[in-house]
Amino acid sequence: MKPTLLVLAAGMGSRYGGLKQIDPIGPSNETIIDYSIHDAIAAGFGKIVFVIREGFQKEFKELFDAKLAGKIEVEYVSQEIEKVPEGSSYNLEREKPWGTGHAILMAKECIKEPFAVINADDYYGVEAYKSMADFLMNSKSEQEYSMVGYKLANTISENGSVSRGVCTTNAIDHLETVVERTHIEKLSEGIAYKEDDKWTPLAGDTIVSMNFWGFKPELFAHLEDQFKGFLTEAGQELKSEFYIPSVVAKIIDGGNTSVKVLKSDAQWFGVTYREDKEKVTKAISGLVEKGVYPSKLWS
Repeated sequence: MKPTLLVLAAGMGSRYGGLKQIDPIGPSNETIIDYSIHDAIAAGFGKIVFVIREGFQKEFKELFDAKLAGKIEVEYVSQEIEKVPEGSSYNLEREKPWGTGHAILMAKECIKEPFAVINADDYYGVEAYKSMADFLMNSKSEQEYSMVGYKLANTISENGSVSRGVCTTNAIDHLETVVERTHIEKLSEGIAYKEDDKWTPLAGDTIVSMNFWGFKPELFAHLEDQFKGFLTEAGQELKSEFYIPSVVAKIIDGGNTSVKVLKSDAQWFGVTYREDKEKVTKAISGLVEKGVYPSKLWS
């Protein structure tokens, strides 16, 4: 059975300032998502599911339906604040979406096979998709997940802070803990994260999650259960977020599920900030020159 790729594209790019998911960065107006899907198809994925917002669904579908017709099956689901379990309550003044865990939950009805999750605005590298597809097609247990882990130093933006899941692994490369650090920055003295106005240094070779996960469909039951608990605890807050690393950490604590860390030495790049776009465009141009991608991705 071919795995599915779930693309998280509902974030409106608050730090970037605009709809960065469909900003062209390739020589023939390709987006980062185009390169992700190209790599996924080559690796053996059989379906793409986009999580988007209803407010830009028409524009988004027009762009990708034409490109991907006949190449891979495509579905769309939307992430909206009001999509919460029956009986749950939340602060009606809230404007911020519920986060990556909630975004994945939106795809519950259309994913029945092993699947990978990626951010729409991150470039992960060709090998990452091959490793993930291989894992998802060969893993036999519903209680076995995976994650592509990157070296922190390869994932930093020169233009401001980033959010990363900071990981610890055991001797057989299974994930032991993952903690979402929402403000990691490259300072003059090195990389550090800030919490409660206190800076804590992080080594450059620390393994971090870039939200490239490999899951089995039974994840949705965990998500549903944990999201209900999250809303009870934090549903009245205006900016609380239901992060997938936190969900995974709780599942690992339960003791029945393992998460294999597939390590990548690739240089990540993405468009967290508008200033990142020039660097990303140059990086893609370099990959085209090396022959990794054709100058026109979709014929």
